[in-house]
Amino acid sequence: MAEDWQSGGFGLYVHWPFCQAKCPYCDFNSHVAQEIDHAGWRDAYLQEIASYAKLVPDRVLGSIFFGGGTPSLMEPDTVAAVIEATRSAWPVANDLEITLEANPTSVEAGRFAAYAAAGVSRVSLGVQALNDDDLRRLGRLHSAAEAMQAYEIARKFFDRTSFDLIYARQDQTLDAWQAELRRALDLAVDHLSLYQLTIEGGTAFGERYAAGRLRGLPEEDLAADMYLATQEICGAAGLESYEVSNHAKPGAESRHNMVYWRYGDYVGIGPGAHGRLTIGGQRHATEAWRAPGTWRDAVTKGTGESLRAPLSRSEQAVEHLLMGLRLTEGIDMARHEALAGAPLDAGRVRHLEDIGMVEVAGTRLRVTGAGRPVLNAVLRDLLT
Repeated sequence: MAEDWQSGGFGLYVHWPFCQAKCPYCDFNSHVAQEIDHAGWRDAYLQEIASYAKLVPDRVLGSIFFGGGTPSLMEPDTVAAVIEATRSAWPVANDLEITLEANPTSVEAGRFAAYAAAGVSRVSLGVQALNDDDLRRLGRLHSAAEAMQAYEIARKFFDRTSFDLIYARQDQTLDAWQAELRRALDLAVDHLSLYQLTIEGGTAFGERYAAGRLRGLPEEDLAADMYLATQEICGAAGLESYEVSNHAKPGAESRHNMVYWRYGDYVGIGPGAHGRLTIGGQRHATEAWRAPGTWRDAVTKGTGESLRAPLSRSEQAVEHLLMGLRLTEGIDMARHEALAGAPLDAGRVRHLEDIGMVEVAGTRLRVTGAGRPVLNAVLRDLLT
């Protein structure tokens, strides 16, 4: 009998925790280090892969994702060793997608050639802005010209090249964002991740905002207009929104991230990495120790996990809904019912359908274009 995770697939996430500098908006588990023991980190990753392979053997792996931090600071030999160990640990899909995140400051042709030779097939560049003033405000170490150079280098070596942009930045106008987005699309990209700037607690931006020193953030209506313009411009260029913040030409979607959104299983290794693993028919949430040194020490003693907790069926149903409704394709309500033990409230679904927030086709439920800007409110209504 098929287990629920098989509806979403199986992937591996590898977290590299180091960066050249900490961006003021970033709340990821990233650290600046003067010296890195690359051989020691490689050994720790390989040990974790071997441990998880014993725990969940014989699964077909569909994706590997090197995230961070700045994974393009990893030695290519480390990336190659992780990929080789993963291929030995699990059978892999014929179309295995291997993604590596990169910052334009850490790009040079030789390194990218080595990553491609190791098996990396997709690179995601953290461009974030296409003008130098905003890049400085965002704490980025690269210029717009360097970002474009990195993109051109990446296109020579990888089947898929994506990049990220942040909008609703300080003092940004709607016209400026539209022009910037059209410039990005002119580069013949087939995938863009487009995020509205959010101010998170525990970040430099969060501290400035709390102190009233973060000026020029757009009003809510302007940010909403930027979101709508993003959908229109990308759609006209053939990069439809397949997820709230991600746009792609057909077939160019991020396969690894689809594992998350379709609520599959994934192994998470490296400091602070999260995972979802079905073991003996029971899905578990896993977390790794966040501090790099603590994680490596824990791995040498047997496991880098700080937590492995079973998830109830109702918790899984909530996670499935939260992740799946981010996708344009939506969710299978029959799958949700199987997880929850009860169907979604028909009255609430009908109300949301009547006001144009969701659509129902057979057993599938999806959020409409009108509902996506208020997705959190839609989710609250369905989960209340």
